[in-house]
Parts: sequence; structure tokens; C-alpha cells
Amino acid sequence: MANERRKSILERLRILVLGGARNIRDRSIFHKLSLIAFFAWIGLGADGLSSSCYGPDEAFRALGNHHYLGIFVALATAITIFVVSTSYSQIIEAFPTGGGGYLVASKLLSPSVGMVSGCALLVDYVLTISLSAASGVEALLSFFPAGWAQAKVPLTVLIILVLTVMNLRGVKESVLPLVPIFAVFVVAHAVAIVYALGGHLWGFAEVAEATVADIRSSSAELGVFGMFMLIMHSYGMGAGTYTGIEAVSNGLPNLREPRVQTGQRTMVYMAVSLAVTVVGLMLAYLLFEVRPEEGKTLNAVLFEQITLTWPAPYGYVFVVVTLASEAALLFVAAQTGFLGGPRVLANMAKDRWLPVWLSVLSDRLVIKNGIFLMAGASIATVYLAGASVRYLVVLYAINVFITFCLSQAGMVRHWWASRAGARGWKKGLLINGIGLTMCLFILCWVTVSKFYEGGWITLVVTAALVTAAFFIRRRYRITERQINLWSVLTVTKVLWGEAGPISLADESAGGGKRREPPPLDPKAETAVILVNGYNGLGLQVLASVRRYFGHEFKNYIFVMVGVVDAGNFKGAGAVQQLQQHVWSETDRYVSLMRQNGLAADARTAVGTDVVEELEKLAPDLVKEYPQAVFFLGQLIMPRETVITRLLHNNVTQAVQRRLYGLGVPFVTLPVKVQP
Repeated sequence: MANERRKSILERLRILVLGGARNIRDRSIFHKLSLIAFFAWIGLGADGLSSSCYGPDEAFRALGNHHYLGIFVALATAITIFVVSTSYSQIIEAFPTGGGGYLVASKLLSPSVGMVSGCALLVDYVLTISLSAASGVEALLSFFPAGWAQAKVPLTVLIILVLTVMNLRGVKESVLPLVPIFAVFVVAHAVAIVYALGGHLWGFAEVAEATVADIRSSSAELGVFGMFMLIMHSYGMGAGTYTGIEAVSNGLPNLREPRVQTGQRTMVYMAVSLAVTVVGLMLAYLLFEVRPEEGKTLNAVLFEQITLTWPAPYGYVFVVVTLASEAALLFVAAQTGFLGGPRVLANMAKDRWLPVWLSVLSDRLVIKNGIFLMAGASIATVYLAGASVRYLVVLYAINVFITFCLSQAGMVRHWWASRAGARGWKKGLLINGIGLTMCLFILCWVTVSKFYEGGWITLVVTAALVTAAFFIRRRYRITERQINLWSVLTVTKVLWGEAGPISLADESAGGGKRREPPPLDPKAETAVILVNGYNGLGLQVLASVRRYFGHEFKNYIFVMVGVVDAGNFKGAGAVQQLQQHVWSETDRYVSLMRQNGLAADARTAVGTDVVEELEKLAPDLVKEYPQAVFFLGQLIMPRETVITRLLHNNVTQAVQRRLYGLGVPFVTLPVKVQP
């Protein structure tokens, strides 16, 4: 009784924090969970827009004393933003169910190349969460005495934990509280940029003259090629500006129908807001002759100069609110990693590059294991880096351009391969070709310039993840091949014994000896066999029941739970399609038994958790068939290791504990995988 009371209290606490379970059979559930373009702009576009807090700063500082060359950097940055976002709009149209770097590279290049793209993207998402949270905390601590700096790591970890809980509640629930923060940032920066540019229109002539003079002095001092390389260096150092553009296409399954139009509209919002903010800030730096100051960002210096003539205390309040909104938006930017990272993990798990349990949904219909993994990896990164923004920035921006390059290369190949019949292939090839060229340049430049500063760590971690993915995929393939090696004829011979074997050919063609099955007898001994599909594992369990118990069981009930995971929950009709698949799979077992004169039936359910659904089904079955015994197969690997236990989502023990708790007879049958 005490345990039940404790469990009830914990369950109520969980519901209070995370929310109650969602009804997956509600056909409007996907509409309720999905994001319209505006909310998607906040949840997925905050990463890109927040990069204006440090991207233009780094690019401007990289110019040294040649500040007015920043006009060319700003223009190149804006062009890059629009080219990359336009190319990703084409990817959204080509992949309407979700076209992140992993899926695009997998389908258009090769699965292995897609896996590399996915691994690179995962590392980038972890760094997005870590860097954004650390940057936001650093900005907030700048308002406090220096002694508060010691709290940087724990505060950053706390922010990540808060975001984790918000995302466990649901996608929309994690975005809605961030709307005011995002709105304050956009409004404050729009006011600052419009005031800076509109109030100093006469200054553009001076900026133009200074730019011409800077070009002459730079070409005389550095040479034309040297000046060009300086501009390119500044352009490359501001590469963090472009991170987050890919998140929209990767997060497409979270968007409101029609997804393509919603995704493309979100991409327009993101591209325009980011380009205007970056170019506006760079021009404002020049108009106000902003120069780096110790302990301050260039944005902080700019806002202070803009408000110098404002009456007190409005100027000070505006600066504080604007800088606070920048810090808060960096927390919002971490949300991109929580939205995109688990989706990539789920897609890779579905293809067996990563453990299958990473695609599991919670009862709130979020990818819970992926969220936990992203949070854990981010916390570890923050701890190891000491929440140092300077150090994390060095690790940042390399991996996202690996994904950019592979995605663009895949689209270039797509347009070239479909040039014979596709309309607009020349335009698509041109856009993606330019995007590929730009992304390759940035990738090479950033990798070389940041390699010895710590960028090599990112590459080593990515390479280790790629190696692990190859190993995991190999282990899954070996296990699958070993399971499929079971001969159906051998299984059916064991299954029927004296009754005579029956093959699948007999079943499908209607051949073989057929006997009229008797009706189900509720009072007779009943074997309830839990299956996960019509496959070698299920047939082997059935064979073992027949071999060990002979003709003791008169009824055979096959139970299957269709699992709603990130791979199949992609629309309003997804649950219904899954239900039909479950019915089809169990019906094959029932038909096989009835053809051989045995009473059989099936029970099915659809949900996010196999154990919970079985816990609901079992009492009703026991009530209907009091002599029922439940059977479930347990795969036994040739060499049981920590790795095999990690890869295979063995629910047998969990099911056993739950059914034992209900007083249900339960038998685990070992199914050895032959080496």
C-alpha cells in the first residue's frame, strides 16, 4: 500500500511537471502539436537570429583597422544567407516529410554519407545548446559583480535542465513561453537599427568616401590579393552567423500542414530577419564608428552610443533591455538543438545507425530519449569546457558546414540526374551549386583557421561518433541476418510435430491439409503469445510453446502492440496506418493456426509504450480466459555484452515485472541467436 501511495504521488508530480498523456487516437492531435510559421520561426529560427549577437562582432573584429571593408563582408554575408536559405527551401519542397542534412545526404548521395552528415549535425546541435546557454549566462552575469563568474557552470547547467523539462512537456509547450523573449529582441533590435540608419542618413556619404579610402589604403598596404584574403578571412570568421538555417528543413515534421508552405514561409522569416539584422548592425558599427572595448561586445558599445543623446533614464533602460533580450534569446537559441537534435537521433536510430530506443516517443509525444541524450551531452560539454564561450565558439560552426556541403552536393546531384525531365533544373542546379561553393569555402577556411585553436576536437569527436555508428549498424545487421537464417520449414516442423509440417507456400496458396478450427473456449488453457510482428522471432516462440507444452493449450491468442515512434508519427493518418499494419501482422498468425485446426484470435493495441499497453490488455485477457499463460521471447545473443544490451531494446524484463505485479502467469522463452 505504501509503495502504491508513493507511486501515485510520483505520478502526480510527473504530470504536474511534464503534463498528462496525450491521446494518440485523436485525429486532430498532430494539428494541435504542430507549429505555424511564426512559432516555427521562434523555435527553429532563434539559433540563426541569435548568431547576430556574435557573428557580426567576430567578423568586424577580424578586419583589424580596415573597418570599412566590413561593407563587403556584410553584403557577402547577406547573399550567403539568402543563397543557403533558398537552397534549403528547395530541399523542403523535395523532401516534404522532413529534409534535414541526414535524410538529404542519405537519399541523394548514399546512406553512409548521410550518416556522416547526421553525426556532424548532432555534434553541432550539442554545441548549439552548450554555446547558447553559456553565452546567455555570460551576458546575464555581466550585470553582476565579478565574483558571480564562479556560478557560470552551475547556472548554465540549470538553464539546460529547465529547457529539458520544457521540451519533455511538448514541442509547442517549449516554444510558447519563449515568444515574449523573441518579440522583445526583434523589436529592440529593429528600433536600434532603424534609429541608427534612419537618423544618420547623411552619414552614408561619409561611409562611402571612407570605404573608397580604405580600399585604396588596404590595396596599397596588403595588395589586391591580400585585401581580398582579409575580406574572406572576416567573412569566414563570421561563419557562426549561418548556423541554424538547416534546422527548419530538419524540423519539418513539427510544422503545421501544409508543411512545405509552412516550412518555406518560416525560411523566409528567418532569412530576412537574419540578413537585415546582420547588415544593419554592420552598417551601424560604421556610422557610429564603433570600436572594440575591453569586456564589452560591439553590440553593447553600439547601443550605448546610440542612446547617448536620449533623455535619462530611457537610454539606460533601452540598453539594459536590449542586452538582456540578447542574453535571453541565446537561451531560446538552445531550443533549436532540442528540437532538431532528437529528430536526427530518431531518424538515424530508425536506420539502425544508432540504438533503436532513441526513436521512442513519450506519452507527451516527444522524443524523450533523444532529449535526455542531447541534454546529457550538452551538460558534459559545458562542464568540460568550463562554460567558456571563447572555447566553445572555437568548436562551433565547423560541423554545420559539413552538413551544409553534403546537403548541397546531394541537391546538385539530384538536379543533374533529373535534368532530362525536371522543370527548372537549371535554376535549381545554379542555386545549389553556388550554395555548395560558398559552404565549401567557409568549411575549409574555418577548419584551417580554427584547427589548432581547438577545432580538431570537434573533428575527432565527430569521427568517433561516425566510427561508433558504423559499429552499431554492423551489429544490427549481423543480428538481423542471424535471425533471418532460421528456416521457416524447420520452425514449422517443430511447430506441428505429429500434425505434419506446413510451409509458408502452403499458407499463401491455400495448399496443405486444412482442418476446421474449433471455437475458442474461455474455460480452456490458453496460450497468450506476445509478438512484435510476423517474423522469425514470433514463429520461434510459437514453436517453443508447441514443443514444450505439446497439445496442452487449446486456445492461442496473439497480442501485438504497435509502437508510435518518431519514425511513423508523421501525420493525422499515421496511427490508423500503424493500426492496420498491426492487424495484418497478427492476422497472419491467426490464419496459420486456424488452417491447422487450432482455435486462435488476436488482440492489438497502439501506443508509445509497449509495457504500458500490455499492462492495460493483460487484465482483460485474464478475465476473459482465466486459464491464460503469457509467453514472450527473449533474444539470447551468442556473446552477451554491455554493447548488445545497449543496442537491443529488451522489454522482456519490464513486461515480466508489470505482469507479475498484476498476478498474471508469465513465461519467458529464450530464443538463441545462432552465431
